[in-house]
Parts: sequence; structure tokens; C-alpha cells
Amino acid sequence: MVTPADIAEASRRITGRVRVTPVMNLEDGSFGSAGHLAVKLESLQRSGSFKARGAFNRILSGNVPESGVIAASGGNHGAAVALASLSLGFRAEIYVPEVASPSKVARLVAYGADVTIVGQRFPETYLAMQARAALTGALMVHPYDQPEVLAGAGTLAMELEGQVPDVDTIMVAVGGGGLIGGVASWFGGRVRVVGVEPFACATLHDAMKAGVPVDVPTGGIAVDSLGATRIGSLTFDTAREFIDRVVLVEDDAIRDAQLQAWDSLRVALEPGGAAALAAITSGAYVPSAGERVAIVLCGGNFDPSSLHA
Repeated sequence: MVTPADIAEASRRITGRVRVTPVMNLEDGSFGSAGHLAVKLESLQRSGSFKARGAFNRILSGNVPESGVIAASGGNHGAAVALASLSLGFRAEIYVPEVASPSKVARLVAYGADVTIVGQRFPETYLAMQARAALTGALMVHPYDQPEVLAGAGTLAMELEGQVPDVDTIMVAVGGGGLIGGVASWFGGRVRVVGVEPFACATLHDAMKAGVPVDVPTGGIAVDSLGATRIGSLTFDTAREFIDRVVLVEDDAIRDAQLQAWDSLRVALEPGGAAALAAITSGAYVPSAGERVAIVLCGGNFDPSSLHA
């Protein structure tokens, strides 16, 4: 398991490479809550999501060969790996599925990555990337299930504790589990960590119910960022010990949370980035009176004009 010492070391390693993202303390009664709410604006992170933390830590932790860095992703992870590689002076190869949006592919190219489009579904893309990595020896950066990636994500929690030292509960969206695994590893049961998933991507929820990681069907509005088909093994081990519960939200609730974040906070969030907030705005999680709740807004990579389309 990843330890707080691993996360502290990751923080030292990536300081100056990633942003210290701000926290906004909301007015009492915000979003109809009886609790005291604060939002961590990780959507303002480099590359537009928390993924930059794990990408930088993984690359800086390894011995990068001449063949560079390689990853598979159609979204935020690929952008983070491409940006980190560009910043550190390494070549990056990013494998993306055929369904990846042209705008996201263009962003990878803008960050200097060599992009290969292969596979109708992500598992096919990932297998192709693994074969390429075995051939070239490039340093592979997993989207969530590597200790260095998990520790990098955990630096968000270390940072957040300094910003909101009296927090009771932290709401975290879950895809493959890198972020919530890092957050839970840092706090180690000292605060309540609540995972939030769409009903259409209930990866951790279903694993907790089954008692083991299981393959799940994925779809819906947040599938491009929360659509891992199986929870990471590192996160699952951490979840059984340190994650309080997982709540599920409907796609309509996520879209409503996007709208409320923009209308009330002037914060633009992608669907996955709004999932944790949706647990509050929809009533899937109801804070008790006076409960201090920090909500991680983990990504903002989307076209804001689509909100009112």
C-alpha cells in the first residue's frame, strides 16, 4: 500500500511542477446543505485535472529511456502524461481509442505527443500500448494502478489538509481509483472519505459489494473520465480499510451539478469533475449540521458552451 511517507516524498518531487490549487470556502447554506462546504479547485491544475500530479511523479521517479514515455488514454491521463513529458524534455507516445474526440487528440498533439489511434474500446487500446512498450522499453505510466501514480494523486490530500485542517469528510469522484486511493492513503482513516460514482460507471461500488475487483459495464455522461471497467487493485486494498462508503449519482444529477457549479461559483467542470459535487446537490450524500465537507472538483476539460446547449 502507498503510505503517507510515499505521498510526502511525491510532494517534494513534484513541487514546482504542478500547481497548488485553491480552495473556495462556500457560504453557509450553499447548495441547500446544512454542512460547511469547501471545494478544491483541481480543475485549475496543469493539464486541466488532478492527473498531472501522478504523471509527474511517475516520470520523475523512473529512469526514462531514450524511447521516452508511453501511456494509453483518450482523455485526462493522456493530456497529463503528454504535458509532463514535454515539460521534462521526454518523448511521449499516447495510444488512444478510436472513439476519442478529435479535440482531445488535437490537445495531445499540441503537447508534443506522438498519437496512435487503435481499438474500438479502451482495453484494446491498452493492450496495443503494452505491446509497444514491451518492444521499445518506454516508461509506462498507468492511469491509476501504479504506486507512483497513486502517491502523486495523494499530494492533493496532503495539500488539502493544510488548506482545510478541520475537515470531517472528503467527497471524491471515482473512476479507476487513483485519486480516491491517494486521498485515503494520506488520511489513513483520520477523516471520512466518500467515493462518488455514476450509476453507469459503478466500478468501486460493485467491487466493494462483491468483495473483490470485478469487471463492470460502463457508459453515460462521465464515461470518458470515470469509465474504468475495473477498479485498481491498489485502490481496492486501500478502500476496504480507509474509504467510508461509495454513493451513486444519476447522469442528470451530474449535469445539474455542472450547471450549478457554473451558475453559483463560475467554475467550469467536465462531467467527471462535477460528480463529487453532484452527491451534495442531488442529496445522495446529506451532510449533518455543522459537518465540514471538502469536495474535490477534479477536472475541467470540456467545452463550457455545451452546458447550456
